[in-house]
Amino acid sequence: MNARDEVAAGWSRGGDDEEERGMGQQHDGAEDAGTHGHAHGHGGDPGEVRHDREFWEDRYRSAPRVWSGRPNPQLVDEVADLAPGRALDVACGEGGDALWLAGRGWAVTAVDLAQTALDRVTAAAAEAGPEVADRVRTERVDIATWDAGDGAYDLVTTHFLHLPPEVRAVAFARMARAVAPGGTLLVVAHHASDLRTTIGRPDLPELFFDPEDVVAALDPAGWEVPVAEARPRTATDPDGREITIRDTVVRAVRRG
Repeated sequence: MNARDEVAAGWSRGGDDEEERGMGQQHDGAEDAGTHGHAHGHGGDPGEVRHDREFWEDRYRSAPRVWSGRPNPQLVDEVADLAPGRALDVACGEGGDALWLAGRGWAVTAVDLAQTALDRVTAAAAEAGPEVADRVRTERVDIATWDAGDGAYDLVTTHFLHLPPEVRAVAFARMARAVAPGGTLLVVAHHASDLRTTIGRPDLPELFFDPEDVVAALDPAGWEVPVAEARPRTATDPDGREITIRDTVVRAVRRG
């Protein structure tokens, strides 16, 4: 995800989380590949919800594999028809999204807080073959302080990056600024309505946000927003019950 020694007190993830067993650090679209206790206080003590490098390094070291390796379904739905170019995957986790993008011809910069996660991205890319590996580079950064550059990417995407409001605003502003004219910003997150389900989200409502919160951060004169919704999907709660949860999904295109 991001950052070295600083603490942004929040909750984010970089992987995939289709089965949603609790909530810790999941990444939409592919189930947790190992333990139930996904990072971020995953159905546990909210006091364990943290956003510092030590927490995330320990999280990834706790299992040989945390996420399934599959791309998040909202990424596939929203990006599959885009022409490949330069992509930035923020809070990339073990790289399921980054590798999927690279396999479709994108040149991907995958950034995360945990070096352990980034090492797994590199290893998975190498295993996928030179055509994928040559299109993926990793960098450990703190998205709240890292400057991705103005208009450097044709696609900036992040899935399930949950931060305190003041940090979130800065991070999203930086991500939006990194989108090139004609490029796409895709933000996907757990919707606050999940707190009223049995999926097991941390009881920290300030870390959740609506599509309107993302759109409000974008200058209407500079952005077109084709998608801004709380999109339902089916998940399995910690007790094995099939339930409906929702993702905040915003896809915005920067005007040329």
